[in-house]
Amino acid sequence: MLKNLQKRLSSLKTLALVATGVLFLSLPAYAIDIQTVTSEKGVKAWLVSDASVPLISIRFSFKGGSAQDPDGKEGLANYMTGLFDEGAGEQNADRFQENLDNIGAEMSFFASQDRIIGGMKMLSENKDAAFDLLKLAVNEPRFDQDALDRIRYQLIAGIEASQRDPDEIASRKFAEALYGKHPYARPGEGTVASLNSIKPDDLKAFHRKNFARDNLNISVVGDIKAEDLAPVLDKIFGDLPASSELVPVPDAKLAFGVTTSVSYDLPQTSLTFAYPGVDLDDPDFFAAYLMNQIMGGGFSSRLYEEVREKRGLAYSVSSGLNIRDHANALMIATATRPEKAQESLKIIREQVAKMAAEGPTEAELQTAKNYVIGSYAVNNLNSSSAVANTLVGLQDAKRSINFFDERIGLINAVTAEQVKAVAAKLFNTDPAILIVGPAQQ
Repeated sequence: MLKNLQKRLSSLKTLALVATGVLFLSLPAYAIDIQTVTSEKGVKAWLVSDASVPLISIRFSFKGGSAQDPDGKEGLANYMTGLFDEGAGEQNADRFQENLDNIGAEMSFFASQDRIIGGMKMLSENKDAAFDLLKLAVNEPRFDQDALDRIRYQLIAGIEASQRDPDEIASRKFAEALYGKHPYARPGEGTVASLNSIKPDDLKAFHRKNFARDNLNISVVGDIKAEDLAPVLDKIFGDLPASSELVPVPDAKLAFGVTTSVSYDLPQTSLTFAYPGVDLDDPDFFAAYLMNQIMGGGFSSRLYEEVREKRGLAYSVSSGLNIRDHANALMIATATRPEKAQESLKIIREQVAKMAAEGPTEAELQTAKNYVIGSYAVNNLNSSSAVANTLVGLQDAKRSINFFDERIGLINAVTAEQVKAVAAKLFNTDPAILIVGPAQQ
C-alpha cells in the first residue's frame, strides 16, 4: 500500500526511459524551444521540434475522466481506454494490432479521475501510417462485442484480486471516508456489477460526449516540423465535435478529522495522513510546494530525518501534494512495525505542529529551492515521451508556454515567512488518518 500511495503522492509525474526511442535533451529545461502550432480547423498543440533522433512522441488529454462515469456505470472511462487498440474503423482488433506491430509504433490510453490521456510513439519514417492508426483510434473505435468481453474479463479479474488485498480494501474505505458521496470516492476501475452493466452504446455515448476539441490539450516532441504537424492535427482531431458534453462535477469537501482503522494481520502498520492542499493557481502554491519538500519530499526532509534516521521507526516516510481538479490534499505516508505505530503517529504530528508554528530555516528553504529547480529536468524532461507528457500536464494546469523560465523565478521568490504562513494554514486542520495493520490495543 505504501508503494502505491507514494506513487499517488508525487506532485510531479516522472517517466522511466523507454527502451527504444529515448531523446535526451542537451539544453537545460528553460532553453527548450516550444512552439504553438494551430491547424486550419483551430486545433492547437505545443511542439518541440528536434530532428537529432528520428522519433516522434505525441501526447494528448481530454478533460473528463472517471469522474464522468454515470452512476451504476463506474469504470466506464477506464474500460473505454482499454479498447482503443481493439479495433477501429474497418480494422478489427487483430488487424489493428498487427498494423501497429508492423510499423513499430506504441499507442496507449488511460483514464485518471479528471482526464482521459492518450499517446503514441513512432519512428518518424513511419509517421504517416502511425498517424492514420491514431486517427482511427481517436475517431472510430469499434467497441466490438468480442473485444468488450475480453477486456471486461481482464478488468474483472483484477477487481476480484483486489477484493482480497487488504491494502486495496483499506484505500477504498479511506476514499469513501475522505470524499463521501463525491465521484472521487468511487472506484475508477469499477465493480464487477458495473462493468457487467456496460453495453456498446454506453461506450459510444461516453466517447462522443468526452472526446471533443474544446477539452483537448496536445503536445508533440521529436522529428517533425510545425508546417508538417498542422495538417496532422486536423487529420487526427479535426473531425471531433467542437464541444464536449461533460457533466458538472462539484468541488469535494474532504472529511478531515476522521480516523479510519482497518485491522489486518500484517507485518507492518501503514499510516496515511491527509491535510488540506492548494490549487495550482493558488498564490501560495510554490510556498506549499517548497514546504512539502522540506517536510517530507526527500532524503533530507524533516520527516525522513526524525522518523527513519534518528529513531529507525520506518524504512521510508514521505509527503506530497495531491492535486486534482476538484480536491486538493497534502498527504503523508509511512509504514512501521505495529508496536511502533503510535510512536510514529506522535512523531509525525509533532513535526507537523513544529512546521506550522516555526516554519523552515533559511538553510532548509535554500536546499529545497536548489533541489526542486535542479531536479526538474532530470525527472520530467529526460526523454521525448517525458517532455511530451510534461507539456500536456502544463497545458492541463493552464501554465504558460514560458513556464520553464517563470518557474525558477517563482520558486526563488518564496520567503521563509511565506512557507511558515502556508504551513500554518494547511497544518492547523486536524487530518484524516488511515491506519492499516494488526489491531491496536
